[in-house]
Amino acid sequence: MGQKNNLVKNASFLMIAAMISKVIGLLYKSPLSSIVGNMGMGYISLAQNAYMILLMIASFSIPQAVSKLISERIALKDYKNAQKIFHGSLIYAAIVGGIVALVCLFGARFIIPSNQPNAILALQILSPTIFLSGILGVYRGYFQAYRNMMPTSISQILEQIFNAAVSLIAAWLFIRYFTDGSDGSVAKWGAAGSTVGTTAGVVIALLFMLMVYGVNRRAIRRRVDRDRVHKEESYGEILKLIILIVSPIILSSFIYNINGYLNGVLYSEIMGNHGMDADTISMLYAEYATYFMSIINIPLTLSSAAPTSMIPEVSALYATGDIDETSRRVDQTVQLSMFISIPCAVGLAVLAQPIVSLLFHGTNGVAGQLLMLGSFTILLNGMSNISNGVLQGIGKPKIPMITAAVALVVDVVVVVVLLMFTNLGIYALLVAMIVYAIVVCVLNDFFMKKYLDYKNPWKAAYVSPIIASAVMGVVAAGVYYGLHALLPSNVICLGVAIILAAMAYFLVYILVDKTASERLSRMPGGAYLVRIAQKIRR
Repeated sequence: MGQKNNLVKNASFLMIAAMISKVIGLLYKSPLSSIVGNMGMGYISLAQNAYMILLMIASFSIPQAVSKLISERIALKDYKNAQKIFHGSLIYAAIVGGIVALVCLFGARFIIPSNQPNAILALQILSPTIFLSGILGVYRGYFQAYRNMMPTSISQILEQIFNAAVSLIAAWLFIRYFTDGSDGSVAKWGAAGSTVGTTAGVVIALLFMLMVYGVNRRAIRRRVDRDRVHKEESYGEILKLIILIVSPIILSSFIYNINGYLNGVLYSEIMGNHGMDADTISMLYAEYATYFMSIINIPLTLSSAAPTSMIPEVSALYATGDIDETSRRVDQTVQLSMFISIPCAVGLAVLAQPIVSLLFHGTNGVAGQLLMLGSFTILLNGMSNISNGVLQGIGKPKIPMITAAVALVVDVVVVVVLLMFTNLGIYALLVAMIVYAIVVCVLNDFFMKKYLDYKNPWKAAYVSPIIASAVMGVVAAGVYYGLHALLPSNVICLGVAIILAAMAYFLVYILVDKTASERLSRMPGGAYLVRIAQKIRR
């Protein structure tokens, strides 16, 4: 279990795994929507939103928190206490995860909006997953602390494969054996069956992480036995430390992500009070929460992989007092995130309707419009994820919690005002999402300057990707719509347009960015990419 000290490669591994996982998650939603219908997809979205909030409380930021605490000990070669933190984190995750799982099982009817009772069963089925996810998160954080991102990456892919397969099979079986044939019954039981896949995915991922730990167990034990330098901390001290460090990080993530759940509840309740029937509310909410967010979450997940890899490195460097190197690693993370996020945002905006139509045949067109208008939120959310990771990594976990709380208040006010006094409807949630991300970015940037004297590398990180993405957008639109006029096949036209647009982005980026070769060399397959870049520049 050797340490991998290349930040960009570690982040790239996580990005690739996240991309594969999200693509799998996106692709299976199309056949799933055919099985359960738009109404059922709405129930799934409501249950998943509530589940994510409970997961935030129980375990969502456990990997980042564990990797931070353990990486600090590893930087000081304090292996015994690093291992104790690992064991203490398992105890913490089991206790908190167990309590929250029981709340999910017995309190689901109080969490789901009152006019959407058919989503309750889907949420209750997710309760065991909350407990297991905490344990899984500890193991992922443990290996990330050693800067080994491969176990996390592989487990994410396995988790999503089994999630997709079991979700489709279980949804079909539940509908076949438990429904009375009515639309409401099909939607209810189909949604409930689909959530079984989430649990199956987590179980498989946990089994894989246990296997990896077992393979490395002897090497871990030898490292711990050789550590005779440091004073061992008691488990009481360890648990106190975990609670003091992990709780603010989890709470900040909870506040940071609860806006999606609250927005769904507010939309359902307010639109219901305006006279919209529950089935229409569910179907329109599926356009936003299932179709639009499923697509937008792919690049969002990619951008969040960079700060996940960054936290243990930043924590270790900051703990040793190397501020300059800390800032340099943050710069690398920002550059990598923007290298991915900017072209994704432009591509999704230009090809929004064709992409949505290809993936979700049941859409009524709203998701495509949401994607066209909201794709640039990828940049905002990418920056907010990075700044949250930096502040957590330098030992300021309360600041992201405070900034997220301020943004949450603004978000709720915006949603309520827009839903009550305008006709924006589901588009009000998109506006609130944009406002929320802007508030977090501005506030976090202020505190990064204050505590790290950090300056955002605007020119190095943004100019080249923006120029290359602008050219890419023109190529994508021109190729797709030009080819579609001659060959009315969405799949072929979209495939050709995406391939040529990606080539155009890579070509222009290399030509306009003098440091492109240096950045590419730190990625997986970097040597090959550098050779291509050098040939293009000749």
